[in-house]
Amino acid sequence: MSQTKCYHCDETLVTGDQFYTLIDGVEQPMCCPGCQAVSQAIIDAGLLHYYQFRTEPGNKQNTLVPDALAHLSAYDLPEVQQDFIEHRDDLNEVSLTIDGITCAACAWLIEHQIKKLDGIAQIHVNSTTQRAFIAWRAEQIKLSEILNKISAIGYQAAPFQVDEQEIKSKKDSRKFLVRLGLAGFASMQVMMFALALYSGYFTDLDLQYRDYFRWVSLLFAAPVVFYSAQPFYFSAIRSLLMGRLNMDVSVSIAICGAYIASCIETINGTGEVYFESVSMFTFFLLLGRYFEQNARQKASVSSSNLHKLIPLTAHLKTANSIEEVPAKRLVIGDHILVKPGDVIASDGRIVEGSSSVNEAMLTGEQMPVIKGLQDQVFAGTINIEQPITVEITALGQDQLVAEIIRLQEIASNNKPKIALYADRFSNYFTAIILLVAVATYLFWSVYSPQDAFWITLSVLVATCPCALALATPTAVTCASAILTRLGIITRRAGVFEKLPQINHVIFDKTGTLTLGSLSITHVQLMAATHTHSKAVLLQYAAALEASSLHPIASAFRPYFNPALAVTEKQSWVAHGLQGTINQQQVKIGSQAFINGSEHDESDVIVWLSIDDVVHAKFTLVDEIRAGTVEAVSALTQLGCKLSIASGDHSGEVANLAKRLHIQDWHNGLSPADKLTLVNTRQKNAQVAMFGDGINDAPVLAGANLSVAMGSGAAISKNSADIILLGDDLSRFADAIKVAQKTRTIIKQNLSWALAYNLLIIPLAVSGHVAPYIAAIGMSASSLIVVSNSLRLLKVRV
Repeated sequence: MSQTKCYHCDETLVTGDQFYTLIDGVEQPMCCPGCQAVSQAIIDAGLLHYYQFRTEPGNKQNTLVPDALAHLSAYDLPEVQQDFIEHRDDLNEVSLTIDGITCAACAWLIEHQIKKLDGIAQIHVNSTTQRAFIAWRAEQIKLSEILNKISAIGYQAAPFQVDEQEIKSKKDSRKFLVRLGLAGFASMQVMMFALALYSGYFTDLDLQYRDYFRWVSLLFAAPVVFYSAQPFYFSAIRSLLMGRLNMDVSVSIAICGAYIASCIETINGTGEVYFESVSMFTFFLLLGRYFEQNARQKASVSSSNLHKLIPLTAHLKTANSIEEVPAKRLVIGDHILVKPGDVIASDGRIVEGSSSVNEAMLTGEQMPVIKGLQDQVFAGTINIEQPITVEITALGQDQLVAEIIRLQEIASNNKPKIALYADRFSNYFTAIILLVAVATYLFWSVYSPQDAFWITLSVLVATCPCALALATPTAVTCASAILTRLGIITRRAGVFEKLPQINHVIFDKTGTLTLGSLSITHVQLMAATHTHSKAVLLQYAAALEASSLHPIASAFRPYFNPALAVTEKQSWVAHGLQGTINQQQVKIGSQAFINGSEHDESDVIVWLSIDDVVHAKFTLVDEIRAGTVEAVSALTQLGCKLSIASGDHSGEVANLAKRLHIQDWHNGLSPADKLTLVNTRQKNAQVAMFGDGINDAPVLAGANLSVAMGSGAAISKNSADIILLGDDLSRFADAIKVAQKTRTIIKQNLSWALAYNLLIIPLAVSGHVAPYIAAIGMSASSLIVVSNSLRLLKVRV
């Protein structure tokens, strides 16, 4: 039996024959009121051709309800519009991203529907990029009305925002393309004459025709030299003003020298000209620089993408209402309502409600994190389940996302020692090449004067210190992007050098291997009569522990019953608590405190007695952090030795070590003892130390590499070299793998750059490389280095 499908979105009808739209004289079935409303709007607008020419079904419109569109009015606020609207003459212009465009018919539908609105001056919809450009008169129509109209016909639109860096990048890219296009066009014209002259096609013509072609070539080459090649000149001048030599110095000398010499020969009507060489190698240099620029932009994953995840508006709770306001208007202390599915607009703490929050944009972990009262939440993360009220605690650059971006920038700019050596060598390299070029010219001017100039030209252009300079930064940038995606932040220089060398990892226990929060795993009833149930005994224990700040007390809080009153309460430090409940004397604490005897236990054990009769034995365990077992296994496979160094005096350390199969463990250590342990292990190994990053600062500073679990806003105070933002310890093993791959890529890049230059210099000096071939070789050398680094972005961990 065939199933009836919705005429608009092609989904199977599950609501029965409830909704219909009359289309071209036939009642067509619809699956929901949303699709019915959309299809009716299309027909009422006279756009029947949409259904005749579409190649894909429309989107299901079950979310199309008027209340859901109310937030669009926020886009009419000047504070919000200033980020994405351009004012030109009497028109406002905006670029929109439109969700739901599946074919050209969708673009046609949107254009024809929006054109009919009063005040619309221009609209273009690109079905490939799913973007629309709209120009309108603000006095006749509001942006929210345009967005609402687009929503009414079944598409969701929002302003497309590009940060300033991307705007500048696109502007520079367009200008660069103009330079490149001009150089390419001029090169083709000049090469037509040059190839004809070289082939002897015009040998039977008079010298005046040859000189005519030279003058024409001079004119075509002029815009290449004076406009297209400007980036090389500016770079060379900046370098010289700073007292340094870069590759653009030799390129600029080659271009200007060749053009000036050719102009002199053209004016005198003698010798050889090199207009085609100037044009061609300028074109190839620009082409290589353009591809290199695009590749480097791809490598440098824009950290502003994190900022783009922060919403423009927030629901501000006032005394009498909930008002939607620009996020920029929020101040510390404001309370905002965050609905399920909404993105949190600013850092804060929950003051009402509880929910789960997706923090993948910070930690890379997709599993939601449970959040309750007074828990910290961060801008850009997504509320999943229930409405929550958040009190704003940080704004702007004080937010966690801003701190992460700053740390990411620092990490990307940190250079390993090998990169510093390469930079220093590349500076000397340019000077050496200039000396070699002078020596080459002097030699060939004696041996073969007619070839001296173009051979010198090839020497200046072919060599490429740029590849040496790019060998490390591009690889480090790509690796930093991967680590950021995994929720790993590097704070210090040299991390990528140290990580592959690590062969011993020392873990602190509490807060690293474990979560630092005890939980009750077993309750054993001890009294022979069992006069009290397990639940009642847990409530008695919770009542006694209610006012205690000891970590053990937190394990009993879920069982607290406010109806139970405790009187005559007494506390014995390091032993236990005593009080009267329901006219019974209740004690809780160690076995020695309860009955005077004591046995060694590997677990944390708490005893409870009523009227001096032992009734219960509670077993507590510090919960192992998720991914710890996998991390231990991964690090062992990488050849790392593992140790535990804890200040915990209980037998829990030995128990944990046994569960994780770690043979080397130490308990009851002071910070000084931990530092001594690290120094001892460093005699035979490169040691990485895990700690909380704040309390363990001296120990972390003493290790070869320090690692800490991220603690939200406290990351700015963290003294560790590496911070793991998530709860998954196995990310550290991933970081080692990425660093090892990065080291391999850097070695490959440096090997290629050195090999290329060692090969090309003798060939160029001996006259075996034409100038335009030299330009291709130099561009290809840089491009190969950058492209090789980009392979890091494909690493799967």
